[in-house]
Amino acid sequence: MSMIVRSLRPDEKMESDLVAQHPLQTWSWGEFRQSTGQKVERLGVFTEQGKLQAVWQVIFSKLPIGDFTVGYIPRGPQPTEDIFPALRDLGQHYNALFIKLEPNMFAPQEEAKPFPETMALFEEENMQPGKPLFTPYTFVLDLTKTEEEIFNNCKSKTRYNIRLAKRKGVEIIEDTSQQGLEDYLRLLQETTSRQKFYAHDDQYFRNLFAQFADTKTIRILKATYEGKIITAWILFFHNGVGYYPYGASSRDHRDVMANNLMMWEALMLAKREGCTKFDMWGSLGPNPDEKHKWYGFHRFKEGYSGDLMQSIGSYDLVLNFPLYSLFRIADQVRWAYLRLKAQIQ
Repeated sequence: MSMIVRSLRPDEKMESDLVAQHPLQTWSWGEFRQSTGQKVERLGVFTEQGKLQAVWQVIFSKLPIGDFTVGYIPRGPQPTEDIFPALRDLGQHYNALFIKLEPNMFAPQEEAKPFPETMALFEEENMQPGKPLFTPYTFVLDLTKTEEEIFNNCKSKTRYNIRLAKRKGVEIIEDTSQQGLEDYLRLLQETTSRQKFYAHDDQYFRNLFAQFADTKTIRILKATYEGKIITAWILFFHNGVGYYPYGASSRDHRDVMANNLMMWEALMLAKREGCTKFDMWGSLGPNPDEKHKWYGFHRFKEGYSGDLMQSIGSYDLVLNFPLYSLFRIADQVRWAYLRLKAQIQ
């Protein structure tokens, strides 16, 4: 079937969000990225009858040297051959070295060679395996089960910790407000200082909240103990799926297991809001190394017994091969510097 690819108009925002498969493909996310100085283009794939089938939101970031950019399509739809001419035209317009695709495509981790048709298309288009910005794996929980079934499916230690947090008096409240965001930011500073990892700055999250504040996509949960906020999370809900992208916690009162209760209440809130799935936004793969720095996060999420899913991965549509190779080297140096900076601070 022949498809029509064209830029989306502002009056198509509502229709676009109904089709977008992921929060990072929503109109508000595009507005947020524009507020941070990036360029955003939105392509719609339509049938000949004019029905919108897929949304491709492409984010272009300017490189610090020369008049070059790189493009990124976070968690976009399944690629088809119709989209590539339009992507190449956009890339040429923005003088992009490449456009990175990380499609919202997942398969059970035990599946040996998922998505053969898409992989064949990538080969035809000379796509290059790229550096992933998302982790290749994530846990996805089925929320169509009853609350009792979801709880009983959790690992015994997780169930114990949820009950313990309740007995200790931990309370979970929703506070999707500017104050809720500021509480999150305060805890985030403590978390990054303690765990020595790189995180977005405060203005990033304030811009994010400003764009999503009038939607039902973003939610902020806080855990309190003895009158003190000890954990705060930012959640996304979009088109029947809940997501846990951002979390921060205090070093105090870790023995009351507030995070375990927080995740449980996040799952139950998503279920009440009509979500059928919950994506925990990243994990290690099967048989993870217990010495890996993210093993604790992996084990925490694993306790809720979601399905371990593997993504199709990250692939670059290269538009300038010589400069692309230089960019990959420079990017490795940049991230080494950021990791070192986080360790020093």
